[in-house]
Amino acid sequence: MLVALVWETRGEWRHKISDASGLPFSRARILWRLLDASMTLKQIVDDTGSDAPAVTVAVNDLEDRGLVERNPHPDNRRAKLVSITSSGQQLIEAALRVARDDAPPAMQRLSKTDLAHLSRILERIHSREP
Repeated sequence: MLVALVWETRGEWRHKISDASGLPFSRARILWRLLDASMTLKQIVDDTGSDAPAVTVAVNDLEDRGLVERNPHPDNRRAKLVSITSSGQQLIEAALRVARDDAPPAMQRLSKTDLAHLSRILERIHSREP
């Protein structure tokens, strides 16, 4: 049921991110992932679940827009690290501020007690406690 709730409510947020950034969501998602650290194309593929050709096209586009750059990998001469530029960081941070990720309306109607129980359950699931 949680999966259905997420899938049914994420589309609107994805559109908000695309509208605010001026980028297809797949490209904005790559920028978002690069906020924490530079990644190789393979890491981006693995992290996003996209295929390699699609990620290559997306990174090429982001690079052409000046939002990411490729640099030599310090430990692997065959790989390049993709890093977000300051322009890319400003763009995605602004988009994330504009496109707030509010809880779905059904969850917003829960009582504080119910939300506390749900939070506790989700934290337990996330931490994989017995």
